[in-house]
Amino acid sequence: MVRNFQKNKALNPHALSIEETLNLCGCKLDGLSDEDVKELRNLHGWNELPEISAMPWWKILLKQFKSLMFIILLVAALIAFFAGHKTDTYVIIAVVIINAMIGFIQELKAERTIYSLKKMVVHKARVVRNGVTFMIPSRDLVPGDIIVLEEGESIPADGRLIEAKNLQCMEASLTGESIPISKDCEAVPVETVIADRKNMVWKGTFVASGYAKVVVTSIGLNTAIGEISRTLSGIKREKTNFQKKTNVLARQMVIIAILSTISLFLASYFSGDYEMDEIILVSMAALVAAIPEGLPAILAIVLAIGSRRMAKRNAIIRDFTSVETLGAVTTIITDKTGTLTQNTLTVKKIGGLGNSDYHVSGEGWSPVGNFTKNNKIIDPNNDKILSRIIKIAAISNNSEIKHNIQKNQYELMGDPTEGALLCMSRKAGLSLLEEDKNQKLDDLPFNSKHKIRATLLANREIKELLIVGAPEKILQLSTQILTEKGEVKISDHDREALHNKIESWSEDAMRVIGLAYKKVNPNTEKIDEQNLGDLVFAGITGMIDPPRPDTRKAVENCKKAGIRVIMATGDHINTAIAIAKSVSIIDSADNSEILALSEKQLLQMDDLEFDEAIKNVNVFARLTPNVKLKIAERLQAMGELIAMTGDGVNDAPALKRADVGVAMGIMGTDVARDAAQVVLADDNFATIVAAVEEGRIVFTNARQTSFFLVTTNFAEITTLVTLIFLGLPMALTATQILWLNLVTDGICDISLATEKGHNDVLEEKPVNKKEKILNKIVLPLILIMTVIMTSLSLIVYFHYLPEGIEKARTTVFIIMAFTQLFNLYNMRSLKKSIFNIGFFSNKYINIAIFVSILIQIIIIEVPFFERIFAFQPVSALEFIVLVAMASLVIWSGELYKLVKGKLALGR
Repeated sequence: MVRNFQKNKALNPHALSIEETLNLCGCKLDGLSDEDVKELRNLHGWNELPEISAMPWWKILLKQFKSLMFIILLVAALIAFFAGHKTDTYVIIAVVIINAMIGFIQELKAERTIYSLKKMVVHKARVVRNGVTFMIPSRDLVPGDIIVLEEGESIPADGRLIEAKNLQCMEASLTGESIPISKDCEAVPVETVIADRKNMVWKGTFVASGYAKVVVTSIGLNTAIGEISRTLSGIKREKTNFQKKTNVLARQMVIIAILSTISLFLASYFSGDYEMDEIILVSMAALVAAIPEGLPAILAIVLAIGSRRMAKRNAIIRDFTSVETLGAVTTIITDKTGTLTQNTLTVKKIGGLGNSDYHVSGEGWSPVGNFTKNNKIIDPNNDKILSRIIKIAAISNNSEIKHNIQKNQYELMGDPTEGALLCMSRKAGLSLLEEDKNQKLDDLPFNSKHKIRATLLANREIKELLIVGAPEKILQLSTQILTEKGEVKISDHDREALHNKIESWSEDAMRVIGLAYKKVNPNTEKIDEQNLGDLVFAGITGMIDPPRPDTRKAVENCKKAGIRVIMATGDHINTAIAIAKSVSIIDSADNSEILALSEKQLLQMDDLEFDEAIKNVNVFARLTPNVKLKIAERLQAMGELIAMTGDGVNDAPALKRADVGVAMGIMGTDVARDAAQVVLADDNFATIVAAVEEGRIVFTNARQTSFFLVTTNFAEITTLVTLIFLGLPMALTATQILWLNLVTDGICDISLATEKGHNDVLEEKPVNKKEKILNKIVLPLILIMTVIMTSLSLIVYFHYLPEGIEKARTTVFIIMAFTQLFNLYNMRSLKKSIFNIGFFSNKYINIAIFVSILIQIIIIEVPFFERIFAFQPVSALEFIVLVAMASLVIWSGELYKLVKGKLALGR
């Protein structure tokens, strides 16, 4: 008995005959013996995949502390503690905890939402052992087992067919093929790809119709799904783009803080005018102030707000930091079936001889639509040919369409092709058997050998055979054709015309179905498979899996946003091209010689040809998981930031390897959802574009918040260092510096995190994935704001110094506080004028400014706080003048944006 079948990868059961496969497995048609099973179990183990478990809450919590910013904040807390600033220490620690809790709550919620979806598990299998058929747990199967499959059952292991009757399998989750695949027992060439191995069945797919016996060839990790699971475990998920950028930002801001503090310390030390304890105290205060301890919490809030907005638009974020990364993607690789399309076959055309075809409106399984001919709505029941076609479609059919009242949608039970024909007949108002007028006597399900299905119908005194199937086969069996004049003999010219129409519709990605009928002897009670000739050809129907209504606009928005859209599907190349054209992935005016490539064509290329192909071609068909993964990896190596969308098991490796994996929440498999960082609750490609828009807003808000904090810190340090070089008392005390940093900045930057987009984020090119949050582009604005803030501070300092250092410090504090508040309006947009955006379009900004002003007045005017901060009272007039001076920040910012905008237009 051969026991190394599964170990030897050179042995391909699909290329072997049934006898060769059974001999190779060492089994017989009456199944394995108990000794065989025990021996094989010891050799191959159990038929199961590694359990997919939800990440425990404590791991999600610990994950929040794995960042450079966290380490920096701990150092800042220690510095504050040893400098005697215990309050600041507690504040920093509180900020760390708040930051961690925001991320923890968001990711825990998303993880539980995803894990609540049921895993794709087969619990039982019908097996033949010792000549007896019985049910066992599917995990007990071993290679060599004989299993029995029937309609509606999930397939528990990979296997080679040894008997099949009218067998069709749904394999969309594995291959991407959207329609049931007809199966047979004939051997196929060794090089045949998985999607075309029609003598094999695959674990995790299911039987759409028919009956089969199968010899198990692979179990567990050695199945097709298992191989994908093994590939996933070997793919290490790298840090997200946002994590990398925030780590760089943290290093930048720490370097700025340390250099500023060193400058302040050296300037004050060598001036000789300050006591060492005052130098150390102010230097430590400046260091703690300069380190952006509030930044992690603000960035977490920015991400949380973005995640919440995405959730409202049906995008569930599993990985918190993937929010921003979505906004930076340059390429989206998307599956076709169920993502770009509705995953519902719909009859769109009906025809026969001649050019005047019938058109059918409506989408999906909803039985609502009109029939038109020559652009005029017609009653199908008054058209002789059309009514006959509809009758055949309705009766030679075993599918069922139900209205789910709770979901307010129609759902299909049965074969999608039969469902499309049934839906078409329902649009015409025809019930299945026209109440009691018709009676089904016999039914022959679709047979891959004959490529037809048949129904024997009794209609009062007449008995008819109704036929549905492959149009070429039905045309071959037909001797007559139905015309407006009645049934006439079909000529060679008619056959050629019909063949041309079938071919034309097929090239338009339509699944073409032929329909025919014939009267039979009144004594007939059963269908005779050998007597299916002499048919009357009624016509053909053309059905498609239609694109989602908003897919085309979403793809066009991607192009406008500088994002390339690639279709990577397991479906046929003609179907892929037609759908790609309909949703604008391929431009209708594109005259390129190569519009799409199949996996077979890609595998014949060397590395350079492969790279060139994926640079220029946007549609790839008949792909297996490994080639999808290779496409994603090669594009990443070229510098592209990849978002991969998909729903099937075959998409999982690329979903995990992509910079952002986006899985489908409704039709998607658990394997796909587990590999992804984002899950679309509505399975709609358009939702990914909405998520990209929110991701760009997140990056913009993160950038503008960082600019706001840096500008304030620059101005504070510059003012202090300038006065120290002049040998004058410091303009702010340590307590005043920390107050400005922790309270004034803290309230304002939280409000800045809530800024919405300004309807222009999708009109810009994606942010380069190497572009830092803080870069030289914003240096001019930072320098302008720093110079103005510093200049205003020095002016009021020198003006009020004769009245005492405390009065001077009070006025400098007011200038610093209010220039920060006014700068908040500048930072709402680095391009658009605040007058275009609107002062009151973000209520949180205005609330933050009102609260900050109120707090500043309280600490300056209330005696208790006045003593703590060493302030001196200022008159109402002085206060108004100081606030008016601080408003110069807004006018300078507006002038900068105006000049910059005109220079940009001049280029």
